[in-house]
Amino acid sequence: MKLNLGCGGDKRPGWINVDKYPDFAPDQVADLEALPWPWADDSVDEVMLRHVLEHLGQSSDLYLGIIKELWRVCRDGALVTIVVPHPRHDSYLNDPTHVRPITPAGLELFSQAKNREWREKGIANSALGLAHGIDFAIERVDMRPDDVWAKRVSSGQITTAQLAEAARQFNNVISEMTIRWRAVKKRP
Repeated sequence: MKLNLGCGGDKRPGWINVDKYPDFAPDQVADLEALPWPWADDSVDEVMLRHVLEHLGQSSDLYLGIIKELWRVCRDGALVTIVVPHPRHDSYLNDPTHVRPITPAGLELFSQAKNREWREKGIANSALGLAHGIDFAIERVDMRPDDVWAKRVSSGQITTAQLAEAARQFNNVISEMTIRWRAVKKRP
C-alpha cells in the first residue's frame, strides 16, 4: 500500500490519497492528528508527505505520536518522502498554519544508528529513536534553491559551494527540501 497523506489537490494514481478535508475528494478522509491512524501495522510500502508534516503536531507529544504512527504503519524498508519548505524561507515563515520546522537534523534524531553513534561520542543530541523504539534512516536530502539563487548558480555567478555557504547564513536561499526516509525494522 502507498499512502499520499495530506494529499489536497495532489491526487496520485496507484496511491491511497488521504486528506482531512472531504472537499478535496480524497480516497480516504482521515485526520493525521487523530491517533491511532486507521492503517494496520507494517502495511505501508511508501508514504508521501508533500507540504504536510510542517502543519502537524504543534505540541511535542502530538508530533512524537505522529512519528510513532508513521513508523508503526510502515513495513521494514518503507520509503517516506517528506517535502517541506525550508524553515528560513518566506514560504515557511509567512504561513500561520506551519506549526514546526522540519529539518534533516531534526529527522535524524529518529535514527537509532545515529543515536548510538552520538552516545559513543558523548554528543548530547536527543536519542528519540532509541527513546521511543522507532527507527528511520535518512537516505537522501535534496535542496531546491530559491529562483534567484538557482539563477546565480546556473549562470556561473556562484558555485554550489557558495550556495551552500549562503544557505547557512541567509534567509530565502533554499525554498524547499525533499527528505527521503527509510523505516528500519530489523526482525530477529
